[in-house]
Amino acid sequence: MRFTAHDAHRHIGRLPAYPFYGGPPIQPDVTARESVAELVADLDAEGTERALVLPNYGVPDPDVSFRLNHLALDAAHADDRIRCGLWVSPKASDAERNTAALALAAEDGVAALKTSFLLGGAVDDPDCRVELDRIFTTAAELDLVVHVHTSPGAASDVDRIGELVERHGDATKIHLVHLGGGMSGHMKLIGGRFFDWIEAGKQVYTDTSWAIGFAPVWLCQEIQRRGIGADRVLFATDTPWGDHAGEHARLAAATDDPELTAALFRGNFEALYG
Repeated sequence: MRFTAHDAHRHIGRLPAYPFYGGPPIQPDVTARESVAELVADLDAEGTERALVLPNYGVPDPDVSFRLNHLALDAAHADDRIRCGLWVSPKASDAERNTAALALAAEDGVAALKTSFLLGGAVDDPDCRVELDRIFTTAAELDLVVHVHTSPGAASDVDRIGELVERHGDATKIHLVHLGGGMSGHMKLIGGRFFDWIEAGKQVYTDTSWAIGFAPVWLCQEIQRRGIGADRVLFATDTPWGDHAGEHARLAAATDDPELTAALFRGNFEALYG
């Protein structure tokens, strides 16, 4: 069965070619959209009713994603179905770029700040402490959500990202994308940490983009068994790095509870992002 959906995590902008992992220069984001019109056409074709749109990122040139903040903001201004997030960096070397990005944070249509350690830095790196504190404090002051990438191992592992939840989750809403990222992240979050944080009063959310097939089913079962968390999980595609059809089908198959399904696909987005 197909459900109308709100997408809590997708990107705009195409990245330049880059020699990832020592190979030749490539552009793998083949479904990336470079204009607001193309993005809106995709929403129409999918039947996506609302979306949180973030600058695309992934190449180690900080100016690329910071420049895309204006495109994401243009999308939010152009269509009232769209809210946007602004790219910010945890690295001290990006302090001036962050200042320019955070100057836009109070603009109409801005609902989130997006950060990641894929391009450097770490939660426990003293070089990142000032910028991380600034990002989370600004989000709390403006009632924005901080989007944080998770993936297994290294600086984005949920073991390390969880320190941000512990440090900032009382005052700031934190959206951990990709359900912890991969097998280990799913095990850690669904096995207890996600629910422990909710019970401790942390403002923590997640989405099921990139999730391994078993994980959304298990997550929904744990939500029903524990009686908490139904309001903390969102549908997301991570387009162009994920795809709408696959992500939609996987989450739609995870539960036959109509109330939970409505929350995952629509209600939780509306409560968190408007």
